[in-house]
Amino acid sequence: MSASTSLKLEPLTLEDNFALTNLWFAAFTAPELQMVFPDTPGVRQWLQNANKHDLINKPFQKYIKIVDMENKDENGRPRIAAYAKWDLSTPEERGRRYPPWHEEMPGEMCEEFFLKEEENRSRVMGDRKHYYLDTVATHPDYQRRGCGSMLVKWGCDLADAEGVSAYVDASKDGAPLYAKHGFVDYSNPGEEIASMARYYKDT
Repeated sequence: MSASTSLKLEPLTLEDNFALTNLWFAAFTAPELQMVFPDTPGVRQWLQNANKHDLINKPFQKYIKIVDMENKDENGRPRIAAYAKWDLSTPEERGRRYPPWHEEMPGEMCEEFFLKEEENRSRVMGDRKHYYLDTVATHPDYQRRGCGSMLVKWGCDLADAEGVSAYVDASKDGAPLYAKHGFVDYSNPGEEIASMARYYKDT
């Protein structure tokens, strides 16, 4: 099995949740994110609980993973190379994006950061039906092997099939990946986060 064919896209399950948390903290190491999500046992458990809740209670949130069929994790299962969370709901249907912040997290900063993301999403998308790419995380060992592109394409194909647009809050470094799939940066000048939309052609 070659490097390209060893990577396979699958639905993510509850059994993956612990590995999911480890991957998230391995992928997101930027100082500004570590400030909001400090890598402590308590915050790791908070994130794991948050994903478990959504996996069980929010069927409109689609968790997908890229697994490496040639490499096994400590449990003997194919190693998770990357994952994404696509949200097919509106913010009103979804409700609060995260549970109450852990005591080790800067709650006020978290509220401000995610409120700004919601405001930008509303500004760019208006009342247009769309799917929201909530998270894309790739383990450093699998960078530049096409994992992110596979995860983004999955949601874009679904959006096209159902005739809806798509939206993502991207880092400036990550923006080129989304641009390759038709997303356009509509962020305001000076903003650190790229508010990117992929409008369905008939809307």
